[in-house]
Amino acid sequence: MKARRRILAGLGIAATAALAGFAAVDASGSTTGASPRSSLTVMAPAAPGGGWDMASREAQQAMRAASIVNNVQVVNVPGAGGTIGLSQFARLPADPTQLMMTGTVMEGAITVNGSDVDLLDTTPIARLAEDYEVFIVPADSPFETLDDLLEAWREDPHGIAVGGGGLGGTDHLLAGLVAREIGVEPTQMNYISYAGGGEVLTALLSHTVDVGVSSYNDFRDQIEAGNLRALALSADEPVDGIDIPTFIDAGADVSLPNWRGLVAPAGISDEQRDELVEILDELMGSEQWQEVLERNNWVPVPLLGEEFEEFIAEDQARIDEIIEELGL
Repeated sequence: MKARRRILAGLGIAATAALAGFAAVDASGSTTGASPRSSLTVMAPAAPGGGWDMASREAQQAMRAASIVNNVQVVNVPGAGGTIGLSQFARLPADPTQLMMTGTVMEGAITVNGSDVDLLDTTPIARLAEDYEVFIVPADSPFETLDDLLEAWREDPHGIAVGGGGLGGTDHLLAGLVAREIGVEPTQMNYISYAGGGEVLTALLSHTVDVGVSSYNDFRDQIEAGNLRALALSADEPVDGIDIPTFIDAGADVSLPNWRGLVAPAGISDEQRDELVEILDELMGSEQWQEVLERNNWVPVPLLGEEFEEFIAEDQARIDEIIEELGL
């Protein structure tokens, strides 16, 4: 990767039920007194099938297959860009057998949703990998290239409907950064927020939106099947295995990596944190995790313990600055 990294570059019954499910896992006492080596619970703060869920379940399977942890379970707590899950997680006792998957999307949601807790109300353990966003259009779209889309967007800013994830998330930030790059006021975007990549895909295929924004993996199967055309990838430079030009190479000086990492509850001891750091360091060094990275076209960006905590503080500040600059 290049040395420079442009990071510039109600909720209803379902959410309530998910919260209750996670609380039940915690309240059951099933992990009380257990060692992280024997049992871990990973919260995916999103619905099944999304990016955090995928990362959580890939880590689950790799830790099991590599015999790093005996038993790993994943629970889903969806809603509000991950901040529902974060709020729930921040109230947990200092239990080293609990982890939560997090990343760039949550940082944006913390600010946009006015969350009363943030990632520094947890114990950062490890940054694992990053993936990338794509701009995508239906195969029959008149936009053959990113330039085609940007020209039409510049001429009629509100006439281009952009579909993506929650407000303040990486989809929304990337769309805003690209809009600003071409002289479109980000607050004037016709941005339509969906619960996840699956809904964005449905909107694209039904021509409800002109362009979709989400993780590459959300759209990969449809791209390979020829139903969708990818216009640009949000990486700093081309990624092995992904035959899509970067926004930079396609003519828009924008990039936005989407990192994934794991945090533990606040208040755990230094010894407990060190044990979790060791577990995740073993995960990232395992053959099974290397297969996960290759299969998903994820780029490894390992960062552990205090260094990861420092990164989160800096990255949250950058995301906050982007949101303020874009007026989002």
